[in-house]
Amino acid sequence: MNEAQVAFLGLYLVYVAVIVLFHNTVFMYPFRLLTTFLHEMSHAIACWITCGDVRAIRVYENEGGVTSYIGGCRLLIIPAGYVGAAIWGSLFVMLSGGRKTATVAAGLLIAMLLISLCYAPNRTMVCLNICWAAVTSIAIYMEWKVFTPILHFVVLFYGAFIGIHAVFDTYQDTIRRTVLRSDAYACYEQCRCCLPKCVGIQWAVCNILLQLLGIWIAMVQLSDECEDVGWWQCMGNEDGNGNKLWEWEERAFHDFNLEDWLHW
Repeated sequence: MNEAQVAFLGLYLVYVAVIVLFHNTVFMYPFRLLTTFLHEMSHAIACWITCGDVRAIRVYENEGGVTSYIGGCRLLIIPAGYVGAAIWGSLFVMLSGGRKTATVAAGLLIAMLLISLCYAPNRTMVCLNICWAAVTSIAIYMEWKVFTPILHFVVLFYGAFIGIHAVFDTYQDTIRRTVLRSDAYACYEQCRCCLPKCVGIQWAVCNILLQLLGIWIAMVQLSDECEDVGWWQCMGNEDGNGNKLWEWEERAFHDFNLEDWLHW
């Protein structure tokens, strides 16, 4: 690994230690509310994607929340909360390595915070969203006008906390206990073939894999091969001249024989 990758991984591990040690303290309370917002916003996005109508998005002081909607596909909307929060955490982690990508991630968060205020928010959510939009905007300003890197650290912490809290929240609400009004139980009511705790286990595994995916993509972006190419070119494994940046695919499948596999 190069120096950038070592620094990224080291900082991520420090963040994980801080999050685990202080997760339930008052210092992390605003971050827990932010994760709750992203949970509810993910329900809303899934509703919009499936042609539903969102009526209200609300976050409460007890770290609970509710998204009221009409229509849409419930089988996609229900799991979108826990899995959606993990997706946002993974996305923030994978975009935290570059200056422009971190700005995109921060701008996307600000847009969601402000757009959601159009859907009958309660007082707690209004204060939460305005404060987080202001803090993230200040981080963007400082990154581009005062000192760099700052936004990288902020976005990475967002991603690490949201991803870890999504796993912890999934365990507490769907695996450790069965709550009749939880998303896992609602999913069980829609599809009786899987018990609520089994649904929660599937979500937790998915959340962990998403966080690992975010770390892996961020490490790839910080590699020497991707130093002088754009984000999409790096992920497409090609430089500006159409040449491959690395040959791991060919090495991985060099000895793979489809006929032998089918015969086996």
